[in-house]
Amino acid sequence: MDKKGRIYVCHTYYHVFVALLKEFNLDKNERFKADLVLSLMSNDFENLSERILENKVFENVYLFDEKRETFFPEVMKYKEDKGNIVSNMISRIKFTKEFAKAEEKYVPVDFSKYKQVYVFCDSDPIGLFLNQKRIPYHALEDGLNYLKPYSPVPAKADNRGAFALKKFFSMNLNLIFIRDGYSKYCLDMEVNDLSVIDDTFKKYKEVPRSGLMNALDSKAKEIMMRVFVKNFDELKKQLSNVNSDKKNIIILTEPLTTDLKQREKLFRDLVNEYSKEGTIFLKPHPRDELDYPTVFSDCKQFDRTVPMEILNFFEDIQFDKVVAIYTQLDAVRFAKEKVFLGHDFMDKYEDPEIHRKNRK
Repeated sequence: MDKKGRIYVCHTYYHVFVALLKEFNLDKNERFKADLVLSLMSNDFENLSERILENKVFENVYLFDEKRETFFPEVMKYKEDKGNIVSNMISRIKFTKEFAKAEEKYVPVDFSKYKQVYVFCDSDPIGLFLNQKRIPYHALEDGLNYLKPYSPVPAKADNRGAFALKKFFSMNLNLIFIRDGYSKYCLDMEVNDLSVIDDTFKKYKEVPRSGLMNALDSKAKEIMMRVFVKNFDELKKQLSNVNSDKKNIIILTEPLTTDLKQREKLFRDLVNEYSKEGTIFLKPHPRDELDYPTVFSDCKQFDRTVPMEILNFFEDIQFDKVVAIYTQLDAVRFAKEKVFLGHDFMDKYEDPEIHRKNRK
């Protein structure tokens, strides 16, 4: 039986955004013939699938009730530290096999029927599952330059101690699984910029996001906006307030700290500081569960489900400043000035050791 074409596995709105960029960069007769899988593990995609189908940018959309390892008590017993590398490796081999078996009943499609499988964030269970099923796939970085802050990269940091042996068990024998391309059935891993990664892994493949975005024409940009913006006219109305005599500053929230009160204080401090310069706009992160419309009702806000990159597509709209803590701002074109706060800012709210573990 002939295999179908492409399928993308997405865990975030940003992942869908990049998947669409890739589709728009194909020849016209090849575009929009792919299927899409939306993992519900860490995001509520609301009615995004309806807008995707309405705009005919993917043929089919499947919802994936992906489960973390903690969902399966029979699997978690293999995560206990046995005290030595041999016993731990045996447990890890058993964990890998049993986790894939437990996950299988929640997988909504037969990936073996596709010629090309693209997976964002293969560190999530789908990566382990595909390897155990011996299904080749292309990995794509979780977020723009998301490996940039880490030294060593997460794949190596998570496998400290006998990394060469663990890599052999993963890439050659497929007995265990290592994320971000260090697995047997990952063909390559697409990243935005090789120069910012503290690793020279042979599977990294540089595909600059700027090149994908530059290829979009006005029609493609409008389709992208209609897919991601629930109320297109309302957002245009909000953006009409950006052009004013005062400076306009957009603050990007992130799901930082597990304590929501602490997170509220963190972003309230930022709002108070930058409101001295002008009007504040908040762009809540899609995975940030803090109720910003209620808690920050004094601030203008964008819907959390809109990827910030969509703001680049609105013509004649420019903010004076964008402020972020850890969100990479390389793709931002809608602001004149970019402020990246990083560890020094977070040190005021959490133990500094937390921020410097595996980060540059």
